[in-house]
Amino acid sequence: MTDALLTATDLHLSFGASPALAGASVEVAPGEVLALLGPSGSGKSTLLHCLAGILRPDVGEVRYRGSRLDDLSDERRSALRRSDFGFVFQFGSLVPELSAVDNVALPLRLAGDRRTPARSRAREWLERLEVADVADKRPGEMSGGQGQRVAVARALVGGPRVVFADEPTGALDSFNGELVMDLLVGAARVQGSSVVLVTHESRVAAYADREVVLRDGRSDARVHA
Repeated sequence: MTDALLTATDLHLSFGASPALAGASVEVAPGEVLALLGPSGSGKSTLLHCLAGILRPDVGEVRYRGSRLDDLSDERRSALRRSDFGFVFQFGSLVPELSAVDNVALPLRLAGDRRTPARSRAREWLERLEVADVADKRPGEMSGGQGQRVAVARALVGGPRVVFADEPTGALDSFNGELVMDLLVGAARVQGSSVVLVTHESRVAAYADREVVLRDGRSDARVHA
């Protein structure tokens, strides 16, 4: 993939004596939805965290738009995650003290946007994700499916180049899981964001353009979905 947006090459990473990655490689194209598949403990989430600059590999390299990501300082990687990356985790990770609209507006506020335009843009995204009715509710007042759609809105509101989704439907029933995936992938495609999706469920991986299967920290297979 010569025009890859994001690449990881021969990554090795251990936590103490336990190897998490043992030669994993992957490439993500602009606008591509890529699923990282594998059983629990295969290294899927660790690979995602390396691609996002959250973890640094012991060996190997990660490149974003052609430049080394893993060589950047913590401060520069954090800034990149704010400007270019969006995140959706299994349990949403919303700020419990903030309303839905303020949770979605948070990335914009951290980027320097003023409160009123940030909240206005956040409300637009809540409407797109079909949860405008919970805009003024806090996470504890929402259902799991509503909270996860709010988390997707927060991930997409800043127009990221890459959205990292780590088991985004793992805490949801099948109906809400499919709704979240429909909205996540549909909205990402509209604005041209790539999606790196970690899952162990084939029905979730079916939303991807391509699959990379991990086993024992290695990317053993690449399958076109």
